[in-house]
Amino acid sequence: MEMADLCAAAVNSKERKVLATVLCVDGHAYRKEGASMLLGEQGSIWGSISPGCLESDLLAWAEMVLRSGKIQRVPYDMRPEDDLSWGENIGCGGLLHIVLEPVTGTLEQVMHEMHIRFLESERVMLTRRYKWDSGTVEYELGAAADVQKNSPWPEVYSRAYEPKPRLIIVGAGEDAVPVCRLAAGAGFRVTVADWRKALLTAERFPGAELVCGFPAELFALLHIRSGDYVLLMSHQFQREKEFLALLQGTACAYLGIMGSRDRTARLTEELALPAALYSPVGLAIGADGPEEIAVSIAAELIAVRRGKQLGLPKGGARYERSRISARGRTQLADGL
Repeated sequence: MEMADLCAAAVNSKERKVLATVLCVDGHAYRKEGASMLLGEQGSIWGSISPGCLESDLLAWAEMVLRSGKIQRVPYDMRPEDDLSWGENIGCGGLLHIVLEPVTGTLEQVMHEMHIRFLESERVMLTRRYKWDSGTVEYELGAAADVQKNSPWPEVYSRAYEPKPRLIIVGAGEDAVPVCRLAAGAGFRVTVADWRKALLTAERFPGAELVCGFPAELFALLHIRSGDYVLLMSHQFQREKEFLALLQGTACAYLGIMGSRDRTARLTEELALPAALYSPVGLAIGADGPEEIAVSIAAELIAVRRGKQLGLPKGGARYERSRISARGRTQLADGL
């Protein structure tokens, strides 16, 4: 889970909670500096900062934090290898400095405000000013403050949190169901749009925003932004042609079109579309069937999000993503 998910949980769950954040990591760790999770008073857990080896112990600490109302520093030294320490026996090998903060008062209000901003696709900067002696902390949303990089327990800690990228799936057919599920699991906020109302149900697309309308209506309702990922998989040529025509001049992080290169060439002919156009969608892994194709699409979305070069591992054939030009031409290159 990312901070956007944790803020949503803080808003939607009535259970009293504690926010755990990794302030500093020395050596190897499952999650890096800045990773956070929520711990509930009833044993609920949102997110993780370890592969499961620290959470039960952190829950015990969280109970104390909720009783005292004070922040708590909790170091975990997992570098020694003897049986009497955390050590390598639990699969990690670093020194983690974790702070636990009760989600009450100001922090509760801050996470609520962050939740609203994340829904608006805003990037949020949160600065904490720790008063370790008194066990309190001040929170500020806005500009970053100077951070003490040389201290595992800094008095001032600033971090930027990104909203979850939105994936807009145009087309609610059966093959969209596994794409929605995998993309949501990979950290995307999924919207499914279609003109066929009967296909847009919460049972088929749990957790997704559902938008119904014909292309012009969808385009007006979706308010596509530069950070959005758009995937066309309705298999209805004329509707997708209409939607792509409306998309001209709109920037987005990813535009994927399901179907053959020839079909995409006909769809995009004479259109000035975003540069980040991927077709056929999905990494070239030899996928067959809806589930495997969904895996290839999810992998491609992750690679684009992380800024990774798409292709096969070194030593195999390298597939360069075909780019569809404004006049519908395609380019495909194979190499070693």
